[in-house]
Amino acid sequence: MDTDTVVSQTIEHYEQFVNPALARLFRFMGLNAVEWEAQGYSITDSNGKEYIDCLGGYGVFSLGHRHPRVVAAVKRQLDRMPLSGKVLFNKEMADLAALLASITPGDLQFSFFGNSGAEAVEGALKLARLHTGRVKVVSTVNAFHGKTFGALSATGRAVFCEPFRPLLEGFVHVPYGDVAAMEQAVDKVTAAVIVEPVQGEGGIIVPSPDYLRAIRTLCDAHQAVMICDEVQTGLGRTGKMFAVEHAGVVPDILTLAKALGGGVMPIGAFIARPPLWEKLIASPFLHTSTFGGNPLACVAGQETIRVLQEEGLAEQAAVAGTYFLRRLTDLQHQYPAVIKEVRGIGLMLGLELAQEGLGGVVMAELISRGILVAYTLNNPKVIRLEPPLNLPLPVIDQVIEALAAALAAAADLLDEL
Repeated sequence: MDTDTVVSQTIEHYEQFVNPALARLFRFMGLNAVEWEAQGYSITDSNGKEYIDCLGGYGVFSLGHRHPRVVAAVKRQLDRMPLSGKVLFNKEMADLAALLASITPGDLQFSFFGNSGAEAVEGALKLARLHTGRVKVVSTVNAFHGKTFGALSATGRAVFCEPFRPLLEGFVHVPYGDVAAMEQAVDKVTAAVIVEPVQGEGGIIVPSPDYLRAIRTLCDAHQAVMICDEVQTGLGRTGKMFAVEHAGVVPDILTLAKALGGGVMPIGAFIARPPLWEKLIASPFLHTSTFGGNPLACVAGQETIRVLQEEGLAEQAAVAGTYFLRRLTDLQHQYPAVIKEVRGIGLMLGLELAQEGLGGVVMAELISRGILVAYTLNNPKVIRLEPPLNLPLPVIDQVIEALAAALAAAADLLDEL
């Protein structure tokens, strides 16, 4: 099948069998090709055009695309046993759980594996209610924890929640980063506080380290469970293996997904301290998953962690992130009418634009110049940058050059208005 046929057929199938609105959106952004292959920090489309992937699958490709060690590990397991029979012991799942216990903060020990971040959040919320016998969950405004019913109840943006109300009872939302508001909300009937160490979809909002420490103190005072959602921030993204390490905080439950599969397999997990696992030990089938903990995903997770450690990717992210942030700040000073603020930590960076409509312009300009980005789901004014953690500094310079041209085009548009 020739390239033109592949593209036209794919677009037609989107329109007829996926969602015609997505097809229109991609066309509006100037996308008229199919993603075809990927390696490292680049994606090549069906026309042979190469893109620098600065979106990273919303944080999935921390190791880049098709890291050879992860691919090889998955291929070996595929030839041996792809899925678990669910009756005998599952060595790969057990080994991944042991590895997570060895790298997560404090006494986080027991892991449960699912297939996504939303599943990890669902399990964490269930465990908090099971452990405390309480219902109330405190989350934050503009939080994003997923779109299944429990996770959506914790998510803090009305546009995603309103069409599905009534959601689960007992969820309240307070402004992110506001300790006083959190103090008012957490009380003796609170089962859990669920919080992102850095708000991702909320617009790459980095709180003071004192914020997480204050939540830890509040949860301890009221015997509530502290859940830290590290689905997007975990595994090196912020320059530490886990973002909670910046604050020196150990949560009661930590959720992971995205990067855990090494960009090769989907996997999610929640990890908890021993006291919270007691009722699951008494009744281990209260929470189960058919495909969760499958050998393919678990060997991908194991090799991902080994690569992160042996290649020092968290440390690389800290260095590259500092450099990237400085270059972005220079662009902010150069184009103040376009960029309102630059913020982030490690290689989790955001550009808040001065006007919401500018996002589409800047993104389209970047895509035309071979740079893939997107805006955050809860704040369309913020363009996110979450490239592989091993993105070389010269490639960051290429991204900055393309971004400067995109911002110049946006500035010209503003001048015409």
